[in-house]
Amino acid sequence: RDPSCPENEAYRFSGTDADGIERALQCAVDAQPAWEARSIDERSMILKQVAVELANARGQCIAATMLDGGKAAPEADGEVSEAIDFANYYADSMSNPAFFDGTRSKALGTIVVTPPWNFPFAIPCGSVLAALMAGNTVILKPASEAVLTSWEMVKLLWKAGIPKEVLQFVMCADRSAGQQLISDDRTSGVILTGGYATARMFQDWKPEMRLFAETSGKNSLVITSAADPDQAVKDLVKSAFGHAGQKCSAASLAIIEGDLYDDPSFMRQLRDAAASLKVGPSSDPASIVTPVIHKPDADLERGLTTLDDGETWLLEPAMIDNNPCLWSPGIKLGVAPDSWYRHTECFGPVLGLVRANDLDHAIRIQNGSDFGLTGGIHTLDAREIAIWRERVEVGNAYINRSTTGAIVQRQPFGGWKKSCFGPAAKAGGPNYVALMATWSEDDLPKETESVSTTVEPLLDCVSKSLPEQVAALQASAGSYARWWKDEFSIEHDPSQLHGESNHFRYRAHGRILLRASGMSDLQLAQVCLAAATCGTEIDISVEQQNDLTKALPCPVIEESQETLIARLPACASNYGILRVLSPDTELQRAANDAFLQTITATPLANGRLELLACLREQAVSETTHRYGNIIPSANTILNELAG
Repeated sequence: RDPSCPENEAYRFSGTDADGIERALQCAVDAQPAWEARSIDERSMILKQVAVELANARGQCIAATMLDGGKAAPEADGEVSEAIDFANYYADSMSNPAFFDGTRSKALGTIVVTPPWNFPFAIPCGSVLAALMAGNTVILKPASEAVLTSWEMVKLLWKAGIPKEVLQFVMCADRSAGQQLISDDRTSGVILTGGYATARMFQDWKPEMRLFAETSGKNSLVITSAADPDQAVKDLVKSAFGHAGQKCSAASLAIIEGDLYDDPSFMRQLRDAAASLKVGPSSDPASIVTPVIHKPDADLERGLTTLDDGETWLLEPAMIDNNPCLWSPGIKLGVAPDSWYRHTECFGPVLGLVRANDLDHAIRIQNGSDFGLTGGIHTLDAREIAIWRERVEVGNAYINRSTTGAIVQRQPFGGWKKSCFGPAAKAGGPNYVALMATWSEDDLPKETESVSTTVEPLLDCVSKSLPEQVAALQASAGSYARWWKDEFSIEHDPSQLHGESNHFRYRAHGRILLRASGMSDLQLAQVCLAAATCGTEIDISVEQQNDLTKALPCPVIEESQETLIARLPACASNYGILRVLSPDTELQRAANDAFLQTITATPLANGRLELLACLREQAVSETTHRYGNIIPSANTILNELAG
């Protein structure tokens, strides 16, 4: 049903049963070796042809997205552009020679893609193409609210040259069929974009599954007294109410410094800006706030209709045209930092305002969330920007602009904390496709650098304990040093736009837990060297110590797996990841329940790949123009002052 007129049936679709799931899985498994046997260049050429086919069919793709999702035409058009960008970007993503310095890749096998309904064209297209580029076969199971959009997209991918047995389109007749597809042993990985609860359900079905998931968010925009109020209002309204607030990156909260929060003129301006937005069906070109996907669920209904203690309406939402899917924007005053609304993802056109005493208080409120998807700040004070940049705990950080965007390469997308499951490389970023493969070594890396004085003592220590492995240890440490120096310790702005900086950077985990069972002494030493290179502390859990672990200058805990599992709930929050080879179901389930992400990749000497296990990715986008005038970024201002 079209959310713009839900009383009318738009189309019908059918789902397959257990027999259909079985046929799809076996077909994908049978087709995978031949697809992976094609060269990287050949797969790349097909993806670039996908971009051509998508561009040629832009109109029909926009129409399907508007029908399924109730999207305004500009929002739908942006999705098609993003899908084209994914095709062109991922086509070149396996061409980086650094990935193949002594290493080679092997596709995971068959990947199931389970995309969301709110971005029904771009997200499934990007997920499918990333998995295909790495040599996997793909089964796409679209969201039931957006079947037509995914069907139109898949037909274009087939037309571009992707064989039907390599990319299959499967709708499941019921939940049991979906569980069968996702939890089958022939499914080598799952790419999910959806809610946190859905990701946890998938893990319960199959604890050891490779799950690459971008999940929930409770995103906020900090506005300080040093902000430009006109720009802040414009960007806040856009962040909160674009696509009726149905973006995982939408600003659901504004955390406003007291002087501005108490300013009646600012609140009047914010109210008027939101109230002026045209609310209507997606078929009306003037509509800015279009319908939500279906009648509000319990959380969204409460967010739109109920005030908690201390809250008042700055702008009260209302149902429009007797359409239960169409609501005008709502803005709540007096939202408390510990309230229900502050911690609940409502996913609709409602915004909460929180009063902060100062910047430090605002950052603590912003970071005081289980989720860490996107966040922003509006301030013209370069010192405030510098403080916020270093402390904000989100995967996508936005400065003096809206909190939505995530353009391929420019702002690769993916969050921290409970907004992310899996190794956490960002979609539309330089490492995403490499995640869809396993990597092994044929030789030692050639690209090396002298190790730093902080790592050198550890290298000497492990070399004395492993005299027969000195050459491998030195090559590993040298490769780690080379890629830390040239890639991971510096911020990159590959887009180099005029009027906007888009920095991609890596942030080291503070501490990781290594369960060393099954690892060779060389692999254990490599993990320790990689962590030391990144400045990450490491705790090692072993069944029994040996000469190497006794010599290491880090905490080593001698314990059974049962003891480790028993203590995980209490200690998991101390660690960024659990590094372990081939965890059994009990350990994996315990890590999942403690929300401790596991990295199971084999340790490598190639630093371009190995250091990723110690790092999180972050995209920082900053607007560097005001009213048609280019202004320096906050970093530039502070560097000039320091100089």
